[in-house]
Amino acid sequence: MEQGESKASIFDARYRALTIGIILAVTTVAFEGLAITTIAPDMAQHLNGISLYGWIFSAFLLTQILGTMVIGQQIGKIGVYRSFSLSIVIFVAGILIAATSVNMPMLIAGRAFQGFGAGAIVTCVYYSITLSYPDALRTKILAAFSSAYILPALIGPYIAGLLAEYVSWRFVFWLVLPLIVLAVLLTLPSFRKLQTESAPAKKSGRKEGYAVLLTVGTGLLLSGLGFVSDWKGIALALIGLIIMVRPLQQLLPAGTFSVKKGLPATIVSRGLYVACYVATESYVVLALTKVKGLPADLAGLIVAAGALSWSTAAWLQSKLDEKDSGRGRKKRVTAGIGFMIVGVSLVITAVGVESGGIWFAVISQIFTGFGIGLANPTTGAIALQHARSGEEGEISAYLQFVDAFFPGVSIGIGGALIAVSEHFSQGIFMGIMLALLAQLLFIVLSFLISFRIAKRAD
Repeated sequence: MEQGESKASIFDARYRALTIGIILAVTTVAFEGLAITTIAPDMAQHLNGISLYGWIFSAFLLTQILGTMVIGQQIGKIGVYRSFSLSIVIFVAGILIAATSVNMPMLIAGRAFQGFGAGAIVTCVYYSITLSYPDALRTKILAAFSSAYILPALIGPYIAGLLAEYVSWRFVFWLVLPLIVLAVLLTLPSFRKLQTESAPAKKSGRKEGYAVLLTVGTGLLLSGLGFVSDWKGIALALIGLIIMVRPLQQLLPAGTFSVKKGLPATIVSRGLYVACYVATESYVVLALTKVKGLPADLAGLIVAAGALSWSTAAWLQSKLDEKDSGRGRKKRVTAGIGFMIVGVSLVITAVGVESGGIWFAVISQIFTGFGIGLANPTTGAIALQHARSGEEGEISAYLQFVDAFFPGVSIGIGGALIAVSEHFSQGIFMGIMLALLAQLLFIVLSFLISFRIAKRAD
């Protein structure tokens, strides 16, 4: 790492416009995501679709995978500018469909468009980072990803809860549109310049087809898990799982199934801890509202503490990375996952205790948020170090893929445990506890695998 590069800033003149555009684009996606977590129960109730509640999230995650993989393969062919423009159009279409939904299937369709657009948008962002920023600045711009969650974390869940309670949940979607317009105005000029600099992409072969097949298989798996207490549900889940095997082999780095040291281990460890964070966040809201009896806006604020802690840790790791020139990245990933283990353990305690659980919940969110904030930009930087010439889009797609796929499966497993618990008359409390224990297992596995993370051998 050159000394001059280590002193450079992502807001230097040559990077400023692109940096601001990236932060705005990620802020838009973050605001929408954090807000939906709070208003999802209200949406499902008003559209008479409580039985399809999980699909508010699953539809988004499944199509996010599709958007990530399709744009990841096409971006080198059509350029960053056209890819980003298309992604924005699809995302906005999803917003409009969801905001005007008259029934649950229409809402789910809107969420599917949003997921495709969101996955594609962030893939474009990752690709632009690899092309435009030197390695010394990558952890800084990836930390800016996390800082883009600060404003949405401060106002997103609470404002969404207030709007849903006193006006309408539809206004949450309408509120996103001005942010999108601003992001487009400030980002597209920079992406237009990047188009002429982008490296030629490899032929994608049948990867887009595998992405579609994986989406179908995962959908079948999650649908089956939704009524796994019935033999038909088990059969559907098994069919989905069988369909998923071949696409996963094609869409993940070679050696992922055996957790090979290096990029495969980095990808698997990241997928597991991201899955744990997203699923735990969902079940904390469910526990606070259904078990502890808190209003949705207050539950959203507790979850927001995790996002703020995430941003703080991301800023800290960027400073540490600058200080040691990236030599301590692997240790910071392992330390971050360790913080998350403590946080998930506190979540389980918060749900289990009769009194004082609220404070346990707040502290748990701070620990889990700090842990993922320390680990996530760092694993992103480590993965991008493995990108050779022409592989930038592929590595970027891997990152986005695991960030959507692993949480989708994790949430499905948790939902299945809750369904089984209610089927055997054990109640929602036991189901939530089992779901959280599953997340604890995932984060422990992520911790163990993190010791196999390594940078590319040149």
